[in-house]
Parts: sequence; C-alpha cells; structure tokens
Amino acid sequence: MMMDAPRGPKSGGRQAAVEAHVTQEPAPVGVLSRRDRMRAATTEEIKQTARRILVGHGPEAVSLRAIAREMGMTAPALYRYFGSREDLIRNVIGDIFNELSDDIGLAIREAKASGGITAKLIAACHQFRRWSFSHQGEFALIFGSPLPGVDDGRGDFADECGRRFAGVFFALFYELWQRSPFPVRAPEEIDPGLRAQLERFRSAVGADLPLGAMLTFLRCWTKLYGAVSMEVFGHISFALDDAAPMFELTLSELAEDVGLVYLPGT
Repeated sequence: MMMDAPRGPKSGGRQAAVEAHVTQEPAPVGVLSRRDRMRAATTEEIKQTARRILVGHGPEAVSLRAIAREMGMTAPALYRYFGSREDLIRNVIGDIFNELSDDIGLAIREAKASGGITAKLIAACHQFRRWSFSHQGEFALIFGSPLPGVDDGRGDFADECGRRFAGVFFALFYELWQRSPFPVRAPEEIDPGLRAQLERFRSAVGADLPLGAMLTFLRCWTKLYGAVSMEVFGHISFALDDAAPMFELTLSELAEDVGLVYLPGT
C-alpha cells in the first residue's frame, strides 16, 4: 500500500485553482438546433472514422478521400468540417488526450472516496498503464514518434488537450507538495543548463514551486512514462513475460522520490 505523508499546512487558493482546472465539470451547453446537432453528429463520425483508420492502419492510410469513401460522402464535402487532413488528425489527437484525462480523472475521484493523496496518485499511475495497454494504437499515436507535418506544437486544440492531460498529474503533484513538502535539490545543486530550462518550464506552467520540485516532477514523469512505454511497445519482453511486478517496483521508487511509502502488491 502507499502511505500518506504527514499532513502539512493547508494549501491556499493556488492549489484550489490547479485542482479546479483539472477536475471541474463541463459548463452547461445550450440547446442546439437540429442543423447544429446533425453537424455535430457528422463531425463526430468523421473523427471516429479517422481514428479507426489511424489506429488500424497508421497515419499514412488516413486521407480525406479514404474517410469520405467509408462514410459514403465526397472528399470535398469533408472540407466543410475540417480544413485539412492535418486539422482532422489534430482533432483526433485532442479527443484521445481528453479521453485519457477523463479516465484517469475518474480513477482519481474513486480513489479519493477511500483514501488520501497517495491513494489518488497510485490510482492515476495504474489507470495510465491500464489505458495504455487497452489502447495501444492510440498510445502510439499520442506518445510515439511525432507525425510528420502534424505534431508541430501550434497551440491548437490538440495542444490544449495535451496540456490538460499533463495537468492531471501536475495537480496531484502540486497537492502533495502543498500538503507535505519533501526534500528536493537546491537551485545551486542543479546543472546551470538544466536550471535555466526548469525556470522556463516553471514559468510556462505558472507554478509557485521550487526548481528542485519541478525537477522531481519531470523525473517522476519520465520514470512512469518510460516504464509504461517499454511495456506497451514490447521493449522489455526480451527479459520479462510479465512486467507488472517491475511496474510495482517503479511505483515504490516514485513514492520514495516524493516522500511517500508504497509497498508493491499490497
């Protein structure tokens, strides 16, 4: 089991703002006209069709012509919904990020009912691994090699959804830090080149955390992502038939990194 660290002073409004950004419920949507409902339904069908092709046959197989043929439409008609193939793929990527964020968010809320911050952290990590295995094609699409001419960080819907996914884990990390800060490296103990990059990252995130804490967050993410991606892509199969016990050991190391205790398998 993972044990909670001693509770520190109550966090201020900043933590509440971070958590609200991740967990807030969607705002009520007004009643759509029949025409708008039909357009929304067609848009969703286009994205689902593109997703099936992406996951089943790879990005090279995705073309507006192929999608239109499967849907019984003409390729020019699709341009009324998406400006280009790249625009469509970016929307599909955004939807996948949102789906993953929602799944992890649900696991966190369920864990919150029976435990504290540590229960939520372990639930998030386990759900990330479960989702990745049950959606290996989608995992490869959003966490594998960038798609040429598509993953260009243009600050669009896909990037917004990617930041939302990152915010799920960062909000948990921030909550833990506010409750019970743990030892981290002092700024002077961090390589100057790395320190400058961490300062830019902290500024971009808008977090009031020490640079050492930002470094710990990134190290934890690389350990979690590395463990999951090696499993999903089969890069650990040369040694392990079942990497689940190894993943549990990784979680125990992650817990130690942030001042917690997690006993694998309990």
